[in-house]
Amino acid sequence: MDPRLLRTFEAVARCGSFTDAARELGVTRSAVSQHIASLEAELRAPLLTRRPVAPTAAGSRLLEHAGPLLSRLEAARADITRSTAPRAPRLTVGASPLALTPTLAEALAEAGRRHPDTPIGVRVLSRARIPAAVAAGDLDIGLTDGIAAPGDPLPLPLPDAAPLAVVVLAETPLAVPLAQGHPLARRLGLRLADLAGARWVEAPDSGVPLGQLRAAAGAPRGFRAALTYTGTDVRALVALAVASQGLTLLPYAVAESVPGVVAVPLTAPRLVHRVELVCRATLEGPAHTLVALAVRR
Repeated sequence: MDPRLLRTFEAVARCGSFTDAARELGVTRSAVSQHIASLEAELRAPLLTRRPVAPTAAGSRLLEHAGPLLSRLEAARADITRSTAPRAPRLTVGASPLALTPTLAEALAEAGRRHPDTPIGVRVLSRARIPAAVAAGDLDIGLTDGIAAPGDPLPLPLPDAAPLAVVVLAETPLAVPLAQGHPLARRLGLRLADLAGARWVEAPDSGVPLGQLRAAAGAPRGFRAALTYTGTDVRALVALAVASQGLTLLPYAVAESVPGVVAVPLTAPRLVHRVELVCRATLEGPAHTLVALAVRR
């Protein structure tokens, strides 16, 4: 299949509109229609309904393959470009909001001192985007986080577009940040199952997704979201939580570092906040230095 046709199909299915897909791809709507018609003729199956624009059963099956195929092509292009095109050295790190700990910041600073001529950039991204960005070459290093049982890996969606390595950097306790006058603030510890009926802040990018809490506590109908926060500022999340908008779960060190907040440890089940580093299987230069420094710390 022509990758151009597959890319057009993926854009139309995602946008739900031929016009919006044409705008995103920088082509005419007529060109988009021709691409879809050519792909349907090649596969001998209708892939999209027109009103409304949505994948057919065959189109849904093709979408399952389209993402990995296009990612693999982009990764191959980026890999060849890196190996053949001269470029100035640089180090680009992507991190989820809770993954860039003070220890990792110190490792970044030391890598900068060892490679003073290499610009270093840090981008805050959602957890779901980091592995794919590393595979595609948009990031040299990815730092991601989540909750897990001690010693268990995070369920990272690792793409098969490029060989990736995952390195465990830290496992730390969890806590619920509370205002000093909150009824639970005097507790020595909290059980997650006892909090299933409380109001929570849904913060998928900066906190622990509520779906993970439901699974960990075995409470599929618990942990009702009183508020959804889509930002990446962890202090803003804590401010919302202590203002009685809902509870949230954070690494203990983060929760206790906010002035006026009481960090009550999570005692059951046995869960930790885990930080993992994602990188390509082979590294050199500043990226290799950063990984060595981060693991050593």
